[in-house]
Amino acid sequence: MSIVGEPSKRSKSDLILEFGDPDLEVLKFPQDDPLVITPIIGNCPVMRVLVDNGAYVDILFLDTFIKMGYNDSQLTPSDAPIYGFNHMECKVEGAIQLPVTIGEEPREATQMLNFHVVTAVSIYNAIMGRTGIHASRLCPQPTTWY
Repeated sequence: MSIVGEPSKRSKSDLILEFGDPDLEVLKFPQDDPLVITPIIGNCPVMRVLVDNGAYVDILFLDTFIKMGYNDSQLTPSDAPIYGFNHMECKVEGAIQLPVTIGEEPREATQMLNFHVVTAVSIYNAIMGRTGIHASRLCPQPTTWY
């Protein structure tokens, strides 16, 4: 799947978000849990946001979209189908561009992300795909293997 259109202009940031030893205190090893974060999306703290490097687009589920105080009139029409939820096509209600803030002062970053609002049942409120991961610089830094 691909999105056609002019890519958004993003300002480059020198800020790198990283996870350190204090973040590991609540983990029990070995662990293979998904990475779930609580960013601020459109001025609302949104819990249970899955970081999914296998997803191409950033997804906001319709019930979360409505609970955030938005309505259908704020969506840009989108006819791009999304597949992957139970291997079925998922109806896209539309798209919306929202600011996403990850981290805490003094190490926080805010980027504008394009979310596709979909009607689907999920334990997550949103999914941050590859475009959001790279915009937020959540991707790991290259590692040198010896």
